Amino acid sequence: MTKRSYPRRVALEAGHVDIRPMAAADEKAVLTFARGLPDHDLLFLPRDISEAKVLKAWIREIESGAMQSLVAVRDGAIVGCGALARDELSWSPHVGELRVLIDPKMRGQGVGRALTQEMFALAIESGLEKIVAQMTVDQTAAISVFEGLGFRAEALLRGHVRDRSGKRHDIVVLGHDAAEVMARMKAFGVVDAAARKA
Repeated sequence: MTKRSYPRRVALEAGHVDIRPMAAADEKAVLTFARGLPDHDLLFLPRDISEAKVLKAWIREIESGAMQSLVAVRDGAIVGCGALARDELSWSPHVGELRVLIDPKMRGQGVGRALTQEMFALAIESGLEKIVAQMTVDQTAAISVFEGLGFRAEALLRGHVRDRSGKRHDIVVLGHDAAEVMARMKAFGVVDAAARKA
């Protein structure tokens, strides 16, 4: 399988975005981006990335290779970011979690779909056998994007997160059995044909 190269320019109806790996130099811009998101958008994350110390820890994880992250940039500003988290020391080293956040002003323009597809491609390239994603049940557009990539609902966690006002929200867990899909593709010769074209 060919390794993905970055930066990658993606043409959208309303212009284009550049997708590239997140770096330590992006820390301030990502913090600004995160603080501009509605609190509700952050609820599915295990940690609040609008906190400077959390973002610093995220950067350290990227630098150590424990996490892969991409940012979507338009006109010099970060309009989206994604992360692929996995824990090699857990009982599930074969599982990765995709997390994607998009600037509300850029939604409905294809940025979320493009960034999610790039993150998904990185997950497949990493050799993960299973990929999961979590979001609140009302994030229907995001759920639709993931379902378009073959993710299916696996669990509903009722009242799993609590927002700053104390209100509880349900989380849906979506899963994708990448190993099964790759096995089917190999059986039909799709993977071999793609390798010959590359």
